[in-house]
Amino acid sequence: MADREMPVWAHLGELKRRLIRSALFLVATTAVAFAFHRQIFRILLAPAEDMNAFTGGVPIFTELTEFWGAVMKVSVLAGLAAATPFFLYQVVMFIAPGLRSNERRWLYLLLPFALASFAGGVAFGYFVLIPPAIRFLVTFGGDVATPLIRIGAYVNLVTLLLFWMGASFELPIVMFFLSRVGVVSPRWFASKRRYAIVAAFIVGAAITPTFDPVNQTIVAAPVIVLYELGYWLSRLGARRPAVRAVDTVSDRA
Repeated sequence: MADREMPVWAHLGELKRRLIRSALFLVATTAVAFAFHRQIFRILLAPAEDMNAFTGGVPIFTELTEFWGAVMKVSVLAGLAAATPFFLYQVVMFIAPGLRSNERRWLYLLLPFALASFAGGVAFGYFVLIPPAIRFLVTFGGDVATPLIRIGAYVNLVTLLLFWMGASFELPIVMFFLSRVGVVSPRWFASKRRYAIVAAFIVGAAITPTFDPVNQTIVAAPVIVLYELGYWLSRLGARRPAVRAVDTVSDRA
């Protein structure tokens, strides 16, 4: 109760302190990532080691600052990934006093699962999605054009794919939490299945760098499965009184 009665300036002061801590932690993790940027590059390049036949599988750079820019981007993104648990902890500690005890308890419980889900999505993108996508893009030209992949373009593509696949795997956790706190009912999720399927293929088309249906399906299929998993989790976690209230509103709409 005391936290909820804190004046605005006290909340702003706490927010400032947590932002400063987060910024300093990000600087530290980015510095560590920069020190190991060559190892990080080897990990990112592993799924596409044969993409440049004329350079021994090594990407090229065509501008003086391109490789340096790629190094900085990889260092910042790796530092951001390493600092994410700390960021989430700061966010949870800041907003927790304003939540109900039930919401706060489930937020604490679901936080580790959210991190694990994001890591699972990144692993899926790295091991399942990226290799066939890169292989398709490199071999599609055939005898018409010779691929010489730039390091900057490759880093931009791979990091974008990994991020969005990680974000997609958060779907069941979000659906469970929304149902648990009574924001959305399982019946509403069930009624939107057809739209979820269409949205999954739209996400697949947006995430994948290719336009072939195979790679789009590789992304869309797990998103559909994740939505179905989220629906069943929402049924397990739904609060009965809240479900009835939300269902009534949904039915009237």
